[in-house]
Amino acid sequence: MHYTGTIWRPPYEAASLLLEVTAGCTHHRCKFCTLYDELPFKFRLSPMQVIEQDVTEARDALAQNAAAPNRAFLTGANPFALSAEKLITISRLIRRHIPSIQTIGCFSRVTDITPKSDEELAALHGCGYDGLTIGIETGDDQALRFMNKGYTAGDILTQCQRLDRAGISYSFFYLVSISGAGRGETGAKATADICNQLHPRRIGANMLTIYPQSELYREIRRGAWQEESEIEKYRELRTLVECLRIPVIFGALGASNAFQFQGVLPDDREEMLALLDGIISSASEEALRRYREHLPHL
Repeated sequence: MHYTGTIWRPPYEAASLLLEVTAGCTHHRCKFCTLYDELPFKFRLSPMQVIEQDVTEARDALAQNAAAPNRAFLTGANPFALSAEKLITISRLIRRHIPSIQTIGCFSRVTDITPKSDEELAALHGCGYDGLTIGIETGDDQALRFMNKGYTAGDILTQCQRLDRAGISYSFFYLVSISGAGRGETGAKATADICNQLHPRRIGANMLTIYPQSELYREIRRGAWQEESEIEKYRELRTLVECLRIPVIFGALGASNAFQFQGVLPDDREEMLALLDGIISSASEEALRRYREHLPHL
């Protein structure tokens, strides 16, 4: 199998067949992100012959395993940036060689949805594309502009409503502290307002962790931006949990979270709020800061 650099996947894709069809990120301008800095290029599509070679290798390996996967996850920062035609070709290739695969997921940027017509989105759903993971980060337009995300809160709403109509399910990543010191709860409320108009399957919260090689680190050194304290981050997370009014799996499972948890809203809201209240009232800012400073990577 061909894999380039560090392979990132959501926690809930652990049982999926991981197939590299792209490497890197088409955008690669978010001020906080260092995930793909190790690559000597910005974005690359794997040649179709290499993709087919990996699919047939996976097929042969799976022939020895009675528990074949029913899902594939395309790796790379945003494979959904590929044209609908290419994505459909890849789906047909996968499902021809590995018939057990019923659905295909991948990371997507909001802007990857925009150029696809409603008919193309419906066709992609028909070919098995479902369960996209979208790093919306926040519904706070001020933060989205400052961090160079390349879209607005209105774009999140418009494009994900199109996914809803096409029948393509999706999950969100939310980035705690992206709005900066003093604005975290404002950002959480703005994000809840957007999410409450949509139908994400999951919302996963990650804590912003700033590395010296990032542009955001340089902004902080220039005095242009200030990070929330660790306790502020948990107040922000509490506000998001409190304000979400849709049925959704909500979790903070990644390594960036010193305290990890998951539940279902609204059923587990009070339990999650109690957990967060306990962290806010008793956790040590210094210990949480040490945890963040010693994260080698996310």
